[in-house]
Amino acid sequence: MEADPITDWKLNTTRNIINLVIVGRTGNGKSATGNSILGREAFDSEYSLSAVTCSSELKKLMHKGGRTVNIIDTPGLFNFSTSAEEICGEIVKCISLAKDGIHAVLMVFSLRSQFSIEEVAAFESMKSLFGEKIVDYMIIIFTYGDILESTQNSTIMFHSPIFLQNIIQMCKNRIIVFDNTNKDMIKREEQLNELLSLVEFIIVDNGGKPYSKKTFAEHKVCHLFVSYFIIGSCDR
Repeated sequence: MEADPITDWKLNTTRNIINLVIVGRTGNGKSATGNSILGREAFDSEYSLSAVTCSSELKKLMHKGGRTVNIIDTPGLFNFSTSAEEICGEIVKCISLAKDGIHAVLMVFSLRSQFSIEEVAAFESMKSLFGEKIVDYMIIIFTYGDILESTQNSTIMFHSPIFLQNIIQMCKNRIIVFDNTNKDMIKREEQLNELLSLVEFIIVDNGGKPYSKKTFAEHKVCHLFVSYFIIGSCDR
């Protein structure tokens, strides 16, 4: 009988280590999502000033079959109060923590919050800082799935603002709804397996190649070259 990728997830590639980076605005539920994936309270997800993630940190999950899933939680990198230097510093740290490269980027949006221009800025910042290639590694996670009795991806697409629909389409409709408050272990396992299935698809689509330090370095060199060329042309 053919295995169901949602309920019987297996990594078909030969990788024993998978690196996932969680990004998004403060308050969208990044740390809570990391805890749901890990199955324990590894990241502080209390929504208070003293509990906001201040620096990227890595926690490990030993999944079935002995494979390691590394979860890298990041600060709210894309709030307007965050400086470019802070963002770049955390990005470099993320890539350093993911020694084998980044296999998927989990961009977290909240179903409780009204989608705004700040969400667009977060996505555009990702593309600007990591390069257009980063979209090939992105999965959109909608938190606070507990407020909806049942949610279909098509429903989210239909009711989302145009700019969010465009983001989802650029990510090839790789979206998942997470209920981080659900205590039912079977349902928590199902949403984890669904997420890891999407990660598997990303790995296959990218030919098994993670987003690496080399990819980031090539983007930075290209970005600097283009900036130099444009500025130089304007000065002439």
